[in-house]
This record gives sequence, structure tokens and C-alpha cells, in this order.
Amino acid sequence: MTTTTSNDVPGLITAEDGKVYCAWHVAMPEYHGGEWGRPVADDVRLFEKICLEGFQSGLAWITILRKRENFRAAFDGFDFHRVARYTEQDVERLLGDAGIIRNRAKIVSAINNARRAIELVDEAGSLAAWFWQFEPAAKDRPKILTLDYWQANPTSEASVALSKALKKRGWTFVGPTTIYAFMQAMGLVNDHLTGCACRKTVEAERKTFRRPG
Repeated sequence: MTTTTSNDVPGLITAEDGKVYCAWHVAMPEYHGGEWGRPVADDVRLFEKICLEGFQSGLAWITILRKRENFRAAFDGFDFHRVARYTEQDVERLLGDAGIIRNRAKIVSAINNARRAIELVDEAGSLAAWFWQFEPAAKDRPKILTLDYWQANPTSEASVALSKALKKRGWTFVGPTTIYAFMQAMGLVNDHLTGCACRKTVEAERKTFRRPG
């Protein structure tokens, strides 16, 4: 368990290691510190995340995170080539799996999106190459990221554009808010608050990250 103390800056906490983090670090320290915001170019991880964001719709992300290994087992590691071949029998199998979110529309969406993912690979060479073209320019990002800004901007111009492009290609459960959460998590933007120890680490990784495509 991570012990924290209050911090004078809204949205930040000081952890037992003496470092300052985004306040939600206390609920998901490993995810916040080790995953969220780190740039990703792996197609399977990108597909997994966009599916899980779809399942998260209407729920807390921690609920999905706690079930992530169950989801991976149920969806063949989110290998979209395998998921794309799922049939109605697989839908029924997944609806009977108590380890995941048993929502027919979201399950069907994941299968549909796997088929659309293959089409995107055919179009761009990889999911990564296609998604990363929507990374916003530095001039379009705030120089100082505060809690007020973060809370006031659940979407962005880039997430709206990416959402529209995906919907045009037949993807589902990919609204602008869902897609912005995807962009935050996969490192297309660095939304660790200014002052969070992870912000500089993520920014350093983004500077050396080789953009696909």
C-alpha cells in the first residue's frame, strides 16, 4: 500500500518515497508510474488498450485494470487476427465469462474492431503507424498541465479527429473521450500533471521514441 500526504498543488500528492505524483497514483501506483503515458508502438498493446477503453465506458478504469489479465486470457491476448475470426459461439463464451465485463455490445464491438484493425494494417502497414499520425504537435499542447486544465479537457482536437477517422472506417465504442483516454495511456500525449515525477520521465521517453511509419 502506498502511503501519501497532502500536497499544496491540486491534483498532486507526495508518496512515501518522497516524490510527487498525480493524485490518482495512490490507487494504481504501478500503472501510473510504469505504464500510463509511456509511448507504445506495439500493435497488440494498442489494440488491447482501445478495446479495454471501450469496455471501460461507463465504469471506473480500475475496474478494468483489475480484470485485465482475465480479458487477455478471454481474448487470446488481444491478437486481433485471432479475435477477428471469433464467431457467435465465441460471443456466447465471453458472455459466460465472469472474469470480464459481460456486455454483449462491447464484446461484439471488440470483434468488429479486430476486423477493422486488420484493414488498418493493410492501409498503413501497422496500427502504430496509423495511430501515431494523430499525435498532436507540441504547439497544440499546454506548456503547464494543471488539474483544472485536465478536468476541463476530456477530449482534444486530436482525439476528435482520430475518433472521426476510426468511425469512418467502421470502428465502434471509439468516441472522442474514449479515444483521448487511449491517447493519454499510450503516450501520444503526456498528461501527467506538471510537478508529477513521472512527467519528466515520460517526456524523456517521448523524445527518444521512434515514431512508427
